[in-house]
Amino acid sequence: MTRSRRFSRGFTLIEIMVVLVILGVLAALIAPKILDRPEQARVLAAKQDIATLSQALKMYKLDNQRYPSTAQGLNALVQKPTAAPMPVNWRDGGYLERLPNDPWGNPYKYSSPGLHGDFDVISLGSAGEGNSTVIGSWMQ
Repeated sequence: MTRSRRFSRGFTLIEIMVVLVILGVLAALIAPKILDRPEQARVLAAKQDIATLSQALKMYKLDNQRYPSTAQGLNALVQKPTAAPMPVNWRDGGYLERLPNDPWGNPYKYSSPGLHGDFDVISLGSAGEGNSTVIGSWMQ
């Protein structure tokens, strides 16, 4: 009888401690990889938005022989510009339904001509949070 009682006692404190240490080591190795994914997803979403904005800008240029000026900005893709230079063949309904904000909630920055080509579309990424991630149209 005493033998069957000894086997039914459960786990010892040492066994539980060993399991907790193993789980802690696994969590320390895996957690940074899992927690870093949201930032990678935001960067990927920003790159996708910038590619969409770049395509809309190219369509704008095909119709109007030039990109919107920096002053007209990306808003020229949604509403017909009222300031010079006036577009000659602006598409009814625009080139985009709406302007997206970047995944961090900030508007995309636009300049034409850009430092890296005919135009630059830029997201400062999480720069507002102390990070220096910059995502631009020239990175496509």
